Amino acid sequence: MGDREKITTISPTTNKPVLERHGPTGVELADLPKRAQNAWLRYRKTTLQDRQTIVRKALQLLNHRQDELARELTEQMGRPIAYTAKEITTAVMRGEYMLKISDQALADTPGEAQEGFNRYIRKTPLGVVLILFAWNYPYLILVNSLIPALLAGNTVILKPSPQTPTIVEQVQKIFIEAGLDRDVIQYFHCGDFSAIEKVVQARQVQLVCFTGSVAGGLAVQKAAAGRVECRVGLELGGKDPAYVRSDVDLSWVAEEIVDGAVFNSGQSCCSIERVYVHESVHNDFVKAVQKVLSGYRLGDPNDKNTHIGPVISKAAAQRIQQHIDDAVSKGAINATPENSTFSAPPEDGNYIPPTLLTHVNHSMTVMRDETFGPVIPVQSVSSDAEAIELMNDSHFGLTASIWSKDVAKGEVLIQEVEAGTVFVNRCDYPSPDLAWVGWKESGKGQTLSVFGFEQFVRLKSLHVKDYPKS
Repeated sequence: MGDREKITTISPTTNKPVLERHGPTGVELADLPKRAQNAWLRYRKTTLQDRQTIVRKALQLLNHRQDELARELTEQMGRPIAYTAKEITTAVMRGEYMLKISDQALADTPGEAQEGFNRYIRKTPLGVVLILFAWNYPYLILVNSLIPALLAGNTVILKPSPQTPTIVEQVQKIFIEAGLDRDVIQYFHCGDFSAIEKVVQARQVQLVCFTGSVAGGLAVQKAAAGRVECRVGLELGGKDPAYVRSDVDLSWVAEEIVDGAVFNSGQSCCSIERVYVHESVHNDFVKAVQKVLSGYRLGDPNDKNTHIGPVISKAAAQRIQQHIDDAVSKGAINATPENSTFSAPPEDGNYIPPTLLTHVNHSMTVMRDETFGPVIPVQSVSSDAEAIELMNDSHFGLTASIWSKDVAKGEVLIQEVEAGTVFVNRCDYPSPDLAWVGWKESGKGQTLSVFGFEQFVRLKSLHVKDYPKS
């Protein structure tokens, strides 16, 4: 294949190759932004209504193909088949909400009324947008940027994770079928950052949307640093805390916390990764979590009865196990209950059993660095003030949750938590009507809500005065 990079997708379930793709040649890579720019010169002249019609049709097609797309997701990234179709339906619902609010979000903003003048602010498209997105929720992550980018009148270049390469192929196919010009959505495959860097530095690219690790985000930001006109939006990691107050129903909250911590094998930037529990209910909470975990099934993601599948790679499994081992070596107790599926998972895959740790503290890696795995570390606290202090003791700030029957008190306390999305009696749910934004090292820029359109437009202020001569 000449100078093309070969990219192989390894199944997390079997650790065997399942797909192979090739990167573009140097000439093809350099041509992508040029083709996107030429497409934009045409696409920007379409009306918002035209674009809405195409997006609406594409979302319908996406929804109709959810079963096929779900099977691909399970094969490529290992989420149990019982849950992968739900990602498609949720992505469609999210896209439909962005579609519904696009008239409002992209409308002109009038200036002050004054006789003889017409002043207003218009939201105009940027041009070419590069979207670099992760494997863990590829459709959801992509929809966050793709839908507002297209509705605002931009063209896009997509770069998927090598773990889930077919997403861009399916999405481009669906949008073309819905009536979109082929070059409005383009994509390329690569595993080598130098290819990404070349596209980031192309003068046609006006915005880079990146979802992934802090290290990856910093690399993208550095690649764009020499270009004043190129914006960068980053959605990075999380170390999301939960605080369980003494007044909650422990059986209920244990179900919620476990689901928020281990769904998708804990591979979500907004998974619960730290749990602080008031000392008066700590022991009973741990017992309730153990009861919940005893009913979970770890195993083959193709089995509809499986709750937890493999983690994405051998390297990920090793990192997660290192977090567990570090905690135990420093005094933590592995309080995971007996469960036959935890002790004897399938041999070939990257299986990490959901793991409950107690007697943890902030000297341990599992309480400070992103684990991105099915681990539930539980720390006892003596007061609300101590819980808030520990929740804020992190360089991440994506989401956080407080669990309490006293909802008003929970709402007061959550105001003190340093995170972009905060919950009372809920977790792990980006709502499309609210801005999705990371604080601290969890990112910059925002998606979703009316504010999610802002990074995809530039403002043009128009000042029109009546001709003074009659």
